[in-house]
Amino acid sequence: MSPREVEELRGMTNEELFERLRDVEKEYFLMEAKRLLGAAEKIHLSRSLRKEKARILTILRERGIKL
Repeated sequence: MSPREVEELRGMTNEELFERLRDVEKEYFLMEAKRLLGAAEKIHLSRSLRKEKARILTILRERGIKL
């Protein structure tokens, strides 16, 4: 994720961040399910999804929102 993309995350509202977080978690879950079934494609994206989730959670915590 480039610094520009991180700034885009910081520019989002809390609701948009929660929505993006749900999307990332769903995508990661489906990717892991496919990997466990042996039908995985683009496994390398799992690391970037985990990092994006961590970035979103960090931004929310900086704003004082506890999950």
